[in-house]
Amino acid sequence: MLRIGESVSFDQRLAVFDVQGSQAQAAMLAHVGIITAEERDAIRGGLDAILAEVEAGQFEWDMALEDVHMNIEQALTLRVPAAAKLHTARSRNDQVATDMRLWFKDACVKLDASLSAVIAAMVDLADRTQTVIIPGYTHLQRAQPVSMAHHLLAYVEMFGRDRKRMADVYEEANVCPLGSGAIAGTTLPIDREFVAKELGFVDADGNPKITQNSMDAVSDRDAFISFASVCATIGVHLSRLSEDFILWSSAEFGFVHLPDAFTTGSSLMPQKKNPDAFELIRGKSARLSGNLQMLLTMVKGLPLTYNRDLQEDKPPVFDSFDQTQLILDCVAACMVGVRANEARCAQAVADPALLATDVVDYLVERAVPFREAHHVVGALVGLSEKLDTPLNELPYDQVASIHPQLGEDWNSVFDLKRALDAREKPGMPGPKQVAARIAHWRG
Repeated sequence: MLRIGESVSFDQRLAVFDVQGSQAQAAMLAHVGIITAEERDAIRGGLDAILAEVEAGQFEWDMALEDVHMNIEQALTLRVPAAAKLHTARSRNDQVATDMRLWFKDACVKLDASLSAVIAAMVDLADRTQTVIIPGYTHLQRAQPVSMAHHLLAYVEMFGRDRKRMADVYEEANVCPLGSGAIAGTTLPIDREFVAKELGFVDADGNPKITQNSMDAVSDRDAFISFASVCATIGVHLSRLSEDFILWSSAEFGFVHLPDAFTTGSSLMPQKKNPDAFELIRGKSARLSGNLQMLLTMVKGLPLTYNRDLQEDKPPVFDSFDQTQLILDCVAACMVGVRANEARCAQAVADPALLATDVVDYLVERAVPFREAHHVVGALVGLSEKLDTPLNELPYDQVASIHPQLGEDWNSVFDLKRALDAREKPGMPGPKQVAARIAHWRG
């Protein structure tokens, strides 16, 4: 029972937040006259000393005391007699709920910083590859030409949305549950708004934000699910990015060179340069999705209010934080050393079929209905395959026989600069548009 019941092995990382919550609790109890100012100060001093020991690695955690809360309270009570009054009007239920909301706010700030670093590194790489043109892909088949920068900036947009999602989790967590007690609050004259302000649970104007239902406050795990969901989404984005870089760095593509520090060799084949960092990121993204699934499954059948099952809510969110921060920091560091292989990119994008859609646009500009123009270009592609001749080199007499609106200048569309310059509209890969987005993300 000791082994299955303990949580201090993983919730000891909440020590700094548990101390903050207890110091705010002591301040509130003194504020309403339940303890004296001298008792408050003694409790605060004792908690500061315990936290210093924890941070120095000198505090001895006792599994028999189950969790971080009881370990700290027991140590404090042995040193400060007044600590026996600290748990007045408080339950471990609202105590841990408060600790975790403080932890989520801190975790969101840290992951936002890591996301910002990834965005900065990706934007820098986009800046370096504005003139590198590559095939864009649909269905993993060559589709249309884009700059490598435009491709990279697609991920920047994703990470930008991730920052907004993380900010939403911060706001969701920024509501104080302390004072909810075990389930139904307390009859004692506590001041919940006071303690909320002490702990920084305030809105933009400094007004306290407190939970409005004591039963919900001690059993709600929405912030856990929201946080794990954002981490899982970040993992999905990083996994997709990793897949692109794994493909791009392969011999078949050869679009980029990855820095040696983020690759490994084979234990058998000396010629190998494996993209291990990106493969590990791709694997860890599954772990993040699993953490979200675990939380959803754990909570779905629980009646109100607190149930011991909820002790298992912390390992998945702690792991999601650790792994998300790790893979974000890895990507940010790796991007600095990525180099584009411009010759291989130019070779790949030289395929004239990439500009087949531009021939459709050429015909549409000459009043040919789009669907008809689409069929015409399909016929041109078929002719190209039949004659084993590049699309842009088809003999004009045979081209002209397919449709009268295919003038002698029809193959003028097979020019990459022209194709990209023609896409100077919002959201498109025109050079000015790409440069503007780079400036936007740096602003």
